[in-house]
Amino acid sequence: MEIPSDLNLRKDVPLGDFTTWKVGGAADFFAEPDSSDQLEALVHWGRQEQLPMRFIGAGSNLLISDDGLAGLVICSRRLQGSQMEPTTGLIEAQAGEPLPTLARRAAKAGLSGLEWSVGIPGTVGGAVVMNAGAQGGCIAESLMDATVLDPSSGQTRSMSCRELDYDYRHSALQSEPLVVLSARFKLQAGGDPSELSARTSSNLHKRTSTQPYQLPSCGSVFRNPEPQKAGRLIEGLGLKGHRIGGAEVSTLHANFIVNTGNAQAADMDALIRHVQAVVQQAHGLQLHPEVMRLGCFAKSQAAAA
Repeated sequence: MEIPSDLNLRKDVPLGDFTTWKVGGAADFFAEPDSSDQLEALVHWGRQEQLPMRFIGAGSNLLISDDGLAGLVICSRRLQGSQMEPTTGLIEAQAGEPLPTLARRAAKAGLSGLEWSVGIPGTVGGAVVMNAGAQGGCIAESLMDATVLDPSSGQTRSMSCRELDYDYRHSALQSEPLVVLSARFKLQAGGDPSELSARTSSNLHKRTSTQPYQLPSCGSVFRNPEPQKAGRLIEGLGLKGHRIGGAEVSTLHANFIVNTGNAQAADMDALIRHVQAVVQQAHGLQLHPEVMRLGCFAKSQAAAA
């Protein structure tokens, strides 16, 4: 197998370094492109070599198995940058642009509509795929369209907000093997930059004071089974502080599972399944994870609870 030197490919790269949970095995091949052209070249090479390909961003809301991932893993977190039009409210952002950075820049430009996103440890690409949301806001409210790449053909196209078929923490991209390259948003122009920046900072303070940011986590683990809240259901069943291996249901916020220092992906997976089973038995509700699993996980691990 010939590996092009200009693609900056690396072999056997531990993926725990690229997830917010700090767990996960190695990728056979790994690359962090710094341009869309380089990403497309990597996809072309992977297709030529008939390798399975996986795409990750900031690694939040992501659980990678301890066995790692076969084939090529492409991380888009270096694809950063955004352009804003303060008079019209239009924003175009690259897939790897961190949401907190975009939220702060928009506020300083007097554009409102992303203040809620400042505490989300993810990228624009991941937010578009997951319809990320917090504090009453979500990506679908301001997204116009996204430019996506089809790895199977190498072709790019634009998908409108309607085509993305958004719902609560859901989009069509969760079932279609397409890669977000960039996204365009329409925010409300003409706001007071000082007021918007203050509101953005207040939102961040609220999140950091009520959620366990001092330990590795993936953010909220479960979708809320509206009108109920997953965290309240879990806390009400006495699961705060429950551990499997190095994974623990946060004592600060029950919809967070944290890595106490020596967790493996199997611990995280088993604890997720244990929480689901306890809530199902007590309330007859199936909690659906926001977390995306990549790789192989044994369902029998839940028995470790």
